[in-house]
Amino acid sequence: MTCQKHNGHDHKHSSSCGHQIIQHDDHTDFLHDGHLHHVHDDHIDEHTLSESSFNKTACTPDHDCEGHESGHTHGKDCGHEAVPHGDHVDYLVHGHLHSPCKDHCDDHGIIAA
Repeated sequence: MTCQKHNGHDHKHSSSCGHQIIQHDDHTDFLHDGHLHHVHDDHIDEHTLSESSFNKTACTPDHDCEGHESGHTHGKDCGHEAVPHGDHVDYLVHGHLHSPCKDHCDDHGIIAA
């Protein structure tokens, strides 16, 4: 796999750094300001969750989540952490990915922490 380096990153990620830990494939990433960071050798790699059997990108209009009120709009400063997923951004709500879609949120699967 080719490294997608995140340049200019002085923060040291660790199990106690305060950022959400996400299990991604066979390694651990850290959710940091809308980015998935992976500590790799002497640098940080940028990662994106791919579509998978656990994190599908299907429309799920019947998804009923108690993680926020029905009129909630996901976006910058909405109170949920942004997660890069495929070619879009999802939001972490009660351990699973929400993707804004028309008048509802799609459920794009659970996140293993």
